Amino acid sequence: MAGFSRILGCLIVSTTIVGLVSGRLSAQPTGSADSIKISSGLVDHQVLQRDERGAGAAVLAGTAPLRFNNRFIEGKVSKAGTEVLPWSVIGQIKAAKWNGTLANIPTGGPYVIDIRVSLPQGQSATASIGNVLVGDLWVLAGQSNMEGVGNLVDLPQPTSEVHSFDMSDVWGIAKDPLHTVRAGVDKVHWTKNKEGELERLTGDALEKSVANRTKGAGPGLPFAISMYQRTSIPVGLIPCAHGGTTMDQWDPAKKAEGGGSLYGATIRRILAVGGKVKGILWYQGESDGNAKLAPVFQGKFEALIQAFRTDSGQADLPFYFVQIGLHVNNGAPAEWNAVQEAQRLVELKVPHTGMVSAVDVALDDQIHVSTADQMRIGRRLAALAAHDLYAESTKENAAIKRGPRPVSAKYNNHVIRVTFKEVNGQLTSEGRISGFVVVNAEGQPLPAIYKSRFDPKDASVIELDVYGELPPGASLRYGMGRNPYCNVRDTFDMGLPVFGPFPIEGIPPPAAKPKPQ
Repeated sequence: MAGFSRILGCLIVSTTIVGLVSGRLSAQPTGSADSIKISSGLVDHQVLQRDERGAGAAVLAGTAPLRFNNRFIEGKVSKAGTEVLPWSVIGQIKAAKWNGTLANIPTGGPYVIDIRVSLPQGQSATASIGNVLVGDLWVLAGQSNMEGVGNLVDLPQPTSEVHSFDMSDVWGIAKDPLHTVRAGVDKVHWTKNKEGELERLTGDALEKSVANRTKGAGPGLPFAISMYQRTSIPVGLIPCAHGGTTMDQWDPAKKAEGGGSLYGATIRRILAVGGKVKGILWYQGESDGNAKLAPVFQGKFEALIQAFRTDSGQADLPFYFVQIGLHVNNGAPAEWNAVQEAQRLVELKVPHTGMVSAVDVALDDQIHVSTADQMRIGRRLAALAAHDLYAESTKENAAIKRGPRPVSAKYNNHVIRVTFKEVNGQLTSEGRISGFVVVNAEGQPLPAIYKSRFDPKDASVIELDVYGELPPGASLRYGMGRNPYCNVRDTFDMGLPVFGPFPIEGIPPPAAKPKPQ
């Protein structure tokens, strides 16, 4: 099926009969002598990235018989049988080759793109490509929680307005699992065979592997569906994630390796869909939560974001990411929390980024987010993007806030008053507020908090009652450890991210010792 799909990108058509076969466009030529070819630029189910005016452009190229030299190539766009853009000249045949741009295709679809050469006696040679969308392209990158390891049950239903450029470089309607890593064109995704050689999975082996999968749900498809519901703009997804990978494996310095590196493979796929995307969704950091990699994570993360912006030629390319969540493991928690705090600080420091929390969601195994909560994460990411990029679409998008972010923690009379910003509605929790810890100057937890409550007079404040006096240098943390129970979110389901150590203001200095007499 994959090979058949690629053939469609190079249709050889005359006066054609166009139909659907297994959900993809097919064409039967009725006269090869008058055939033309579309050899590059557009294939069935492709999503074109719209420009700042909300329009897309298909840059097409192909061949034609020598006797068609100097004739003009025309293009037309239609939807459900209704003409959207009338026939217009887009190029001319020279030396049996042609190229041209079909511009000003409005946001929306699915469209049928027709190409023709007019012939004597009112005849024409034509080629057609169908199910084309004009919308926004989003890269999915990172490690396993972006790749998707949620159970393949109760999945989001595919929709004709959300397509995916799968890892074998074939466009189609998006459905989970989005990532079929072993089928990827780029060798960085291949695994070793019995002979110890890197091998790409194809044919019957690939079909069997896909049929036997029980895992593969991620946040990408729920994000895209939610984005379309919020904006009415079609979405194209570009899956590029690979489980178990560190920031070093995503090093932009390896770009020259092309498909032999994760970063190089991702840049190649961006170029393959036109070179411009709307933004990048990132979920990674679990593999860096150790003593060696955690201390340098933030610098590498910032460099990666800048590299994507430089190499895409988009200085303000939106970059949204998930703060890593839980890990049921006996590993040292300090480095895990250090990665989470680094991610929180990147959002504060780097413009045009946004972060959502995953510390309050459920797992399907010791580290991978459940299918149901991958949907929640996808919706959280969509809420951020909808506010930042599509606030003009609806009042709801304009009103969305990022979710609770800590502003201050002030201590007075045995109460820590914690104030947050960016709260949608009010702070809430299922049951008793959980997740806060006071630590001393050495980072050791103190048995301090015995009661927590939401301030009835201020929807953005939590009050923590503490036992005894806090020592100088004490600070506040939320989500301390690898597997804490955290449940604070706002009424829009935007979770409170892991943070800390966060300074506590107002702790009195230690009493001066009396001078010896």
